[in-house]
Amino acid sequence: MIALTQEILEALRIGIGFLWTGAWAIIMGLAITSLVQVYVSKERMAAMLGTGDLSGVTRATLFGAASSGCSFGAVAIGKGLFKKGAHAVNFLAFMFASTNLIVELGLMILILLGWEFLLAELLGGVILIAVMALIVHLTLPENLFDRVREELNQQDHEQGVMEDPTCGMEGKDEYSLVTDDGETLTFCSAGCMETYQQEVSSSAGWRDELLSWGGWYKIGNQYRKEWSMIWKDVIAGFLISGFVIVFVPQRIWNALFLQGDSLLVTAENAIMGVTIAVLSFVGSMGNVPFAVALWGGGISFAGVIAFVYADLITIPVLNVYRKYYGWKVMLYILGVFFVTMAFTGFLMELLFDAFGIVPDLAGGETATEQTYFELNYTLYLNVIAFVLSGFLLYVYRRGLGAPGQYRDPVCGMRTDDSSPTLTYDGETYYFCSGTCRRTFQQTPEEYAHEHPLVHSSEDGDHAHHWM
Repeated sequence: MIALTQEILEALRIGIGFLWTGAWAIIMGLAITSLVQVYVSKERMAAMLGTGDLSGVTRATLFGAASSGCSFGAVAIGKGLFKKGAHAVNFLAFMFASTNLIVELGLMILILLGWEFLLAELLGGVILIAVMALIVHLTLPENLFDRVREELNQQDHEQGVMEDPTCGMEGKDEYSLVTDDGETLTFCSAGCMETYQQEVSSSAGWRDELLSWGGWYKIGNQYRKEWSMIWKDVIAGFLISGFVIVFVPQRIWNALFLQGDSLLVTAENAIMGVTIAVLSFVGSMGNVPFAVALWGGGISFAGVIAFVYADLITIPVLNVYRKYYGWKVMLYILGVFFVTMAFTGFLMELLFDAFGIVPDLAGGETATEQTYFELNYTLYLNVIAFVLSGFLLYVYRRGLGAPGQYRDPVCGMRTDDSSPTLTYDGETYYFCSGTCRRTFQQTPEEYAHEHPLVHSSEDGDHAHHWM
């Protein structure tokens, strides 16, 4: 009993130690991702994904790299792009990029696995998309995706399903509003509804917004949304990795993964890496610490990197495909993704071996030998990251710069009573920042025609009309 307790404590020490080591990377990465998502126009990019040529795939890749790292979020946004007319290759490329080419994932891989794995992730991410695009162009069932797109739109129309315009997920009645044009929009959460309100009410450039509370409120809101999508996967991945390292004996890994230097061994390891990912139920960034456990178990480079690629075909994600597109499309996506991920992992080991840069596991400390909580750069970076995280969450929770009852006449952002004010021609105007107030003071006649008060009224139980 004492020995079991010690093993459990050791597993927790390793899992929490991994989390401590990678905390700053996750926080910094999510903050950067949130900033990019707030200030990159999704609507304009989505309109450019209708063709499956090289330029369309390239745009989908760039768009995905600037988007969320959550597997389910990527699938939901991909569905929205697909319904709006994006080519099958493009929405699949978008999902690959948004789960393999994002900042926070790269930082975690660099810290926990090393630069060789980071290079394989980035280079492999591009190769993944190229291989997938080739396979889809050669094997795409005639008119299958077109029929599914028509069925999706028809089904949503018949069932009255409203799609969240900010993230593509299904909207809920309790988060709805009516625009000035009389259109009712529904959102999946209060956070997405606030994001939409901020986007519509503000016309300032990103530089000006970053000098105002309103701009930081947008980032804080997006940052909170990003965490809400991934925190379960992240915590589960770190804790599971600790228990796998402690409790899974070496003979299990030896039975699952062939040992040796032949091409057959490399291919088997890559295929088995993807297979374990499908069965692991761990997606998003949570599979990086799990990959550390595999690497510590002596799995080949091909098997580990193929496992990291495969967060888009875990069983829960496959079930989402089935619900969205039906069994045929789900099985087609599974087949294309499985072959693509296993082949790319296989190719990465061959390529890295040719250049002599396959990492040597024997050269470093094992997870049980490492000391995780020390007075070193990790501590300092975590302190900075925690301060940044606290600042963003403070701005959001205090509602600094959040949509209010007044509208800034200069930039259009909503403000409240605590905002800077100025009286002109008998009317009091409210501003999101001192910068906008100074701009108004310079040429008040240019902005004074804008009424400072935003008129709102309720429409039904949950819908709100606003300007």
